[in-house]
Amino acid sequence: MLFGSVINFVPSSVKAAESASTDTQISILGTSDIHGRFMPWDYALDGPNPTGSLTQLFTIIKKVREENPNTVLLDAGDMIQGNSAELFNDQPKSPMMVAMNEMNFDAWVMGNHEFNFGLDVFNKITTQYKGQRLGGNIYKDNGDRFLPAYTIIEKDGIKIGVIGMDTPMTTEFEKGTDHLDGIVFKNPVDETKKAIKELEGKVDVMVGLMHMGLENENGVPGTGVADIANANPELAAIFAGHMHKLIKEDTVNGVLIVEPDKYGTHVSRIDLTFTKQGDKVVLKDKKAAALPVKAADGTTEVSDPALESTLQPYHDFARADANIEVAQLKGMNLVAKNEINDIPTVQIQETPLSDFFNEVMLYYSKADVVAHQIDNDKARLDEGPIKKKDIAYNYQFALGEITVYQVTGKDLIDYMEWAAGYFNSTRPGDVTVSFDKTRRASKYSTNDFFGGVKYEIDLTKPAGSRITNLRKMDGSSIKSDDVIKLGMNAYRMDALKAKGGALEGRNFEQLWSSKDASTFGEMDGTIRNRAIAYLKDVKKGVYEPKIQSNWKITGVDTKSPERADVVELINTGILEIPKTEDGKYTNVASINILDAVTENEIAELSNRAKVEQSLFAGVKTKGEFYHKLNAAIKAAVTTPEVTAPEVIIPKEPVKPNPKPDPKPTVKPVVKKQAKVTAYFLNVRAEASSKAKIYTAVPKGTVLEVLGTEHGWVKVSYKGKIAYVYGKYVDMI
Repeated sequence: MLFGSVINFVPSSVKAAESASTDTQISILGTSDIHGRFMPWDYALDGPNPTGSLTQLFTIIKKVREENPNTVLLDAGDMIQGNSAELFNDQPKSPMMVAMNEMNFDAWVMGNHEFNFGLDVFNKITTQYKGQRLGGNIYKDNGDRFLPAYTIIEKDGIKIGVIGMDTPMTTEFEKGTDHLDGIVFKNPVDETKKAIKELEGKVDVMVGLMHMGLENENGVPGTGVADIANANPELAAIFAGHMHKLIKEDTVNGVLIVEPDKYGTHVSRIDLTFTKQGDKVVLKDKKAAALPVKAADGTTEVSDPALESTLQPYHDFARADANIEVAQLKGMNLVAKNEINDIPTVQIQETPLSDFFNEVMLYYSKADVVAHQIDNDKARLDEGPIKKKDIAYNYQFALGEITVYQVTGKDLIDYMEWAAGYFNSTRPGDVTVSFDKTRRASKYSTNDFFGGVKYEIDLTKPAGSRITNLRKMDGSSIKSDDVIKLGMNAYRMDALKAKGGALEGRNFEQLWSSKDASTFGEMDGTIRNRAIAYLKDVKKGVYEPKIQSNWKITGVDTKSPERADVVELINTGILEIPKTEDGKYTNVASINILDAVTENEIAELSNRAKVEQSLFAGVKTKGEFYHKLNAAIKAAVTTPEVTAPEVIIPKEPVKPNPKPDPKPTVKPVVKKQAKVTAYFLNVRAEASSKAKIYTAVPKGTVLEVLGTEHGWVKVSYKGKIAYVYGKYVDMI
């Protein structure tokens, strides 16, 4: 059952047999914000990523279609950008379009990222799609619609009107480019109302397909589907997107709303039940659920082998590109190993990696100050060859560019203070840096790094007054009225200027952009491609970093002896870094050694460390407890265990066998290993497609064979007896 305990959906044919009614169930599935995940592979890392992809979603979609033939498949936008999908803009076909056609998507509303490359690329890529493209609030300059506002899909005699709208924020996102020349974006609330009028009398139900989140974006009215629902109660449901959130089920003004998160991790499902009342078909019921690629037990959905086979050439092409070597890194790694598990070094201290991106941005932009983000807690680049995939892995915003603005010293300081708000304030006794959990969970979940200046972040001070000792590289101070050329990503600047942002309401003159046609252009102007060009053209294929020491965090006790105990206890798994209640975000509170320790913590950690709780009688503070606990653990390890001497019982001598050995027999060769040929293959508990899935293993995995049963191969997997389907392995 796909829905677990959420809801029991019964196929229409079964309902008809059980009831005298003539009810019909239409299942509508919605994906969104796939961002190039056509296969379960991360092309930036060049490694498997089974958390979401079109090929895995197709397995889920097929199951729903088998259950209910009256199934509609929709996508809410942002399909063709991300995960190296841009590589195919100048190729004959896009793998995203190939996949969408194979999966038989009925309709696709355009997302803002569909317009990232201009209208020529937009038309080349999106016209490969065989279904219906939608974008009801996008108009040509002459007043005609650029794309249809709706499509009508009929299933079992029931007509569904699907109304598609894109976020009007696209205009803001593409500001300063020629990507939208010839088209305008109008208010989606009004345009939905207009489309509803046009559909009246033509359909039995209307649903929205909107590349917009639930709430208004950056405080701009009419940019969230809640506004659309409040103004258009005629809609039965809305499939939302854009905000990369999972909304299993919400209701606004009677309109059912869902959103399937991002990157192919979920598909949203809405079941509409209709009944006949005379000559009319009436919507009787509507229910929703989210179908995940990754189950609660950690297992992931198998990737559809046939679709994988179709997409294989594109997969190979993207992998080959990712592995192009651009330079050699010499002298040191760009990110030091985390001192403390789950506290990423790259976010809490200056690293040669952040200095490298600042160096690139300063070189090309000629700005006074630059700022960027590293949205990857596991960022790393070790000595040796630097490949294209290494740059993409460490700078994950594929379209990030350098735009130079004229700002004042006050503007820069306000921006830097906002960035430093990523951290929690510290108290006496705090021995770790931690992250503000609200910022950690937001889409602005990093501390921005600033190049071209020197500064300190004093965490003993409240947010808004932490930037200290700010100065230019020559040591001179920065004054509030200084005129500064600031190079940064335009998307970040738009967020800062929006309602509630650190620079709300301010306007800045744009002086230069790396993406301008007169500079490097749309793709060559990205920070990723500028970094590659810098390594190849400026550094001539060899990069030797130097420690810059431009900034540091202060206000954390790194000298106390108890801190060393904290580090050891965390890294050995005894003491845990604080997490949010759902466990999704780590390091949301600092470890403090002066706080009073509780009996519960003493009992829990003593048990975890397997030492006697009585050793800590009278301990008052956490620091004292951690120190004594660590000492007790070490004492237990270094004290040898005394055991009784082994008693050796002599064995009876073996009498020689007077009979000659029989002639050796030739045993048949048994193939004892199986190599996985599918990109991901489920490893199951029994020889059945309905058996529990232990995990999914990637292509090339070699498994130890124990035998075969009815087309299944019995294998050993992590000490367990398991089964894989024989069709997708080669015996070796």
